[in-house]
Amino acid sequence: MSEAFDQVDELGPAKIIHVYEPSHHLKAILVVDNVACGPAIGGLRMAPDVSARECARLARAMTLKNAAAGLPHGGGKSVLFGDPKMPREQKEPLIRAFACALRGNDEYIFGPDMGTDETCMAWVQDELGGRAVGLPRDIGGIPLDELGATGWGLSSAVDAAMDYVDFALDGARLVIQGFGSVGIHAARFLTRKGAVVVAVADSRGAIYNPDGLDLDRLIELKSAGHGVNEYPHGEKLERDAVVGITSDIWIPAARPDVVHAGNVGQMDTRLVVQGANIPFTTEAELALHERGVLVIPDFIANAGGVICGAMEYRHLSQQAAFDAIDEKVSTNTAEVLKRSTEQKIPPRLAAEQMAGERVKRAMATRRWSIF
Repeated sequence: MSEAFDQVDELGPAKIIHVYEPSHHLKAILVVDNVACGPAIGGLRMAPDVSARECARLARAMTLKNAAAGLPHGGGKSVLFGDPKMPREQKEPLIRAFACALRGNDEYIFGPDMGTDETCMAWVQDELGGRAVGLPRDIGGIPLDELGATGWGLSSAVDAAMDYVDFALDGARLVIQGFGSVGIHAARFLTRKGAVVVAVADSRGAIYNPDGLDLDRLIELKSAGHGVNEYPHGEKLERDAVVGITSDIWIPAARPDVVHAGNVGQMDTRLVVQGANIPFTTEAELALHERGVLVIPDFIANAGGVICGAMEYRHLSQQAAFDAIDEKVSTNTAEVLKRSTEQKIPPRLAAEQMAGERVKRAMATRRWSIF
């Protein structure tokens, strides 16, 4: 069998499309994993080092995330090779060209992801006449990055997890790895509930103060285009040093596989709530589980963005979207942790069981199971 099918299993992927257009230096990939529950929603990620394998892993995470959230959507993901910080006059033609290349693939709905934003989704919407979520408010969108939909969901997951840890949220030491849109809003919502941010990291470095960091000042720095390591009242660290900072809650909100077999031994925390997609390797999660660290998996904890997108796609209100995020994320986190405790299995395995059961029930109703 061709190596193109080496990664397939009973859930998918149903389709992998490679897009190449030399006149625009366009190289991109779409993976439609499984649409038994409905058309796939999945973000468009832009980075110079994306890959087909990463895209497929992220597409599977979206299949499970949408099913776990009880949404009538399957899972897909798209990646675009390029520097997300390129000038708009270069970035816009690339994204428009990719959208044009996917005309007719109505099983995939674009959303924003790392390296793209609501303006990028507006370009997609313009090219396709639909099939995009995370749009600007002016054209009917719910600006999930501006409002912090994913961060709001992470806060709901933390609330649900409090019944399974031995510390209180009020006064809990919080570390954010990846101080972008997701990380900033997660910190904002959790500090309102009494958590204390002691360390944050972005692509340029990290800053640590055991007595707490001024979140408003950090946000001001980021808004002005500075790195968090320019914050004046703390210890400046290398970007990856936050892995070893002592904390009660540790939130990864950046790239995949930031915690792996090589550095998981440095982790000193009690609760991990995954804001990024696939931020830990399987080996790292198992190692933490064996040490008694509670890890809430990505497709349970960070589903706020896709729930918001699904509500937007149905033209529901911002309030309805945030109510749905809170209800779905907190309920699913509680269900996963209940299964995990009763069956004495890692939370990710419990979450995959729960989501997989929902996908398979949908597949059983279809003539063609995954598409």
